[in-house]
Amino acid sequence: MKPHESHSAAAQAAAPASSSVDRRQALKTLAAGALATVTAPYIRPASAAPTQLRALMWEGYLLPDVIAGFEEKYKVKFAPTFFDGNSEAYNKLRVGGTKDFDLVQADGFWPSLYFREKLIRTVDYAKMPSTQHLFPVFKPDQYKLLTDEKTGVQFGVPFCWGSYGTTYNADQVPAEKAASIEVLFDPEFGGRLSTSARFEENIALTGILVASRMGTIDKPRPDGKSFNPYVLTDAELDGVEKLLIEQKKLLLTRYQDNATLEQLLASGAVVAAPEFAQVYRLLLAKKAKGEIDTTFAHTLVPKEGGLGWVDTWLVSSGVPDGAGLDVCQSFIDLMTAPETMKKIALASGCSTTIDIRSLSTPEEQKLYLMDRTGELSKMYMFDQPSSTEKWERVWSRMQAA
Repeated sequence: MKPHESHSAAAQAAAPASSSVDRRQALKTLAAGALATVTAPYIRPASAAPTQLRALMWEGYLLPDVIAGFEEKYKVKFAPTFFDGNSEAYNKLRVGGTKDFDLVQADGFWPSLYFREKLIRTVDYAKMPSTQHLFPVFKPDQYKLLTDEKTGVQFGVPFCWGSYGTTYNADQVPAEKAASIEVLFDPEFGGRLSTSARFEENIALTGILVASRMGTIDKPRPDGKSFNPYVLTDAELDGVEKLLIEQKKLLLTRYQDNATLEQLLASGAVVAAPEFAQVYRLLLAKKAKGEIDTTFAHTLVPKEGGLGWVDTWLVSSGVPDGAGLDVCQSFIDLMTAPETMKKIALASGCSTTIDIRSLSTPEEQKLYLMDRTGELSKMYMFDQPSSTEKWERVWSRMQAA
């Protein structure tokens, strides 16, 4: 996109490539035809230069044209394997995947878990000059989730970020109400609300509200740490279950994908729903083209606090020092270069950790939240539930109620 393109064109280009997929899958069709996944483990001598670079990653971040240039320059074949969620990737690495993959992606607190379990290794920011373009909030001195507390070494590079905020019909929902998680439980909008079908986000977001109501969110926690909506007490989980049961009768539906939510909001059937801001961008694009008249807005972080994610490039612990590590870090450097990140933003519909404002129009800067990175500090990062069993029981009882 050229800097002088119109607002309408900018909004259209800025929207994800397909409204029927989520932030992980924007390039699925293109990727499937361009690159093949690994069919068998590849083993090479530790000292040899790699002929294959194997990545475990989200499909939506695949850029075939950029990768083709990398393959030509380094005489290496890029071989991706795709996953749908952090749990799936974690399990793949645990069962020997460190020998099968060189590069891995994860978000939130998951990289820290990988590092503790020796599934990934350290990286050297000095070997990846593109990290100089990180927004301040994502540099190691501020963003601590990719730094080992004991040694101070880095073990990952952030590249995209976002929140699980609330997109709402500004013609129907007052901004002051939309600023709180309470709007998703407000009887005034009964029958016109929707949430995703993802149980972890539903429980964690509701947990923030419950802890706020109980007054436990700022009090000492049983584990001695600060509040984490993925580490809820039994009393808080009981409150979450009751609130989710109350919410159930207020929901028109739980949406399964972006296409469904886009239709629900555009038609007026739903006036508020939590999502990753991708549907919000699609709706802005529709309004810019005159396809809808409704004004939509997006609460990035509710006043009680919200959920956030930061997607990260990681290097498997199976990669030794030497030529293999050099190729991995060169690849990460290319993928986090400002010009590449601009392409990723437009293709995936995600905000970038790399400052690409000089390459973006004012409309793009607003749409991709480039001046709102400071709000990351108010978000609770995606994490692994402290008790998956307890969380699944809460969700099951809510569904059966």
